[in-house]
Amino acid sequence: MHQNLRIPGPTPIPDDVRRAQSEPMIDHRGIEFGEVLAEISSGIGELVATRYEVLLLTASGTGAMEAAVVNTLSPGDRVLAVSIGSFGDRFADIAERYGAAVQRMPVEWGQNADPEDLRRALAGAEPYRAVLLTHNETSTGVANPLRELVGVVHEAPGDPLVIVDGISGLGAMPFETDAWGIDLVVSASQKAWMASPGIGIAVVGERARAAEAEARMPRYYFDFAEARRWAAKGQTPWTPAVAVLFGLRVGVRRLMAEGREATWARHAAVAAGAQAGLEALGLRLVAPEAHRSATVTAAWLPDDLEWSPFNAEMRRRGLVIAGGQGRMVGKILRFGHMGMVGADDLASAVRVMGEVMRDAGREVDPAAAADTTLRAATSPAAAR
Repeated sequence: MHQNLRIPGPTPIPDDVRRAQSEPMIDHRGIEFGEVLAEISSGIGELVATRYEVLLLTASGTGAMEAAVVNTLSPGDRVLAVSIGSFGDRFADIAERYGAAVQRMPVEWGQNADPEDLRRALAGAEPYRAVLLTHNETSTGVANPLRELVGVVHEAPGDPLVIVDGISGLGAMPFETDAWGIDLVVSASQKAWMASPGIGIAVVGERARAAEAEARMPRYYFDFAEARRWAAKGQTPWTPAVAVLFGLRVGVRRLMAEGREATWARHAAVAAGAQAGLEALGLRLVAPEAHRSATVTAAWLPDDLEWSPFNAEMRRRGLVIAGGQGRMVGKILRFGHMGMVGADDLASAVRVMGEVMRDAGREVDPAAAADTTLRAATSPAAAR
């Protein structure tokens, strides 16, 4: 059965990406591989608006987060971790595990970080070496006001490094690495980039690169200096996920051809469709309207709707969505819409979800909800 994959990643893979990932293997120390590496790195750099380096690591997004931490910090460094959900907590946990003195600024799950709260947290403390921020929190469907948060960090005593988890937003949502003053941002191949899991992405700015000289956290596999040295030769220090890189090159080409602003507008439109469709089914969205993610929408489960049988029946009918994480397990559902996604995909998913809810005894109109999704996703206003 064909699956309508509507989770926050891995995302559906376009046919040309899938074909590319099936290409014959090549020598990862040869000229052809160097061309693949260079094209991907330069393309991502252009898409995220940076003049600085883009390093490609064979790892998950969590591996890229770990690499960001260990290449810029030393044990004992004061770090402020701004967490609005599960993945913000993970960033803080990684830094703590390596010995950083982490101060957490927790935000209620389902809310965004407030720049004024961040300003107060930074002003009333000894200077921090770095601040960890989340661009887009997949566990709650909340997008942070990243530009404003970064601006606050740079006004703080000591001008801390700004290290960003951009895994579920980069490539799909407005992002200006250099103009916003972001020192290091990480992402992963299986999100908006439309490839399989396996490649972590690190965009390393000038200040983050300079911090490497002082950073004393242990690193070997994730050593940016080694990745940089080998990248200059068109290679990676360790055996790369060659097939995934073949696919990632095609994904980057697709985004380059579409254009940054057009990609952002498409994701904004499908997000509006997902939000309208879920609300038409009577579901209450988790994120505040002004800070809803363009790549994943989270909704509260009604008290009388149990997640496990609800999820099992949707899967039986070919619809795969995600449940809650951490403290939200069994309380919310998460509806992914990043990468290769269009209005028809969402409308079909909302219709199936509605049919399962109706068959479970809820008074919903699946066809009407699907139509609402389609109208909202194709409205000119939705793409703004």
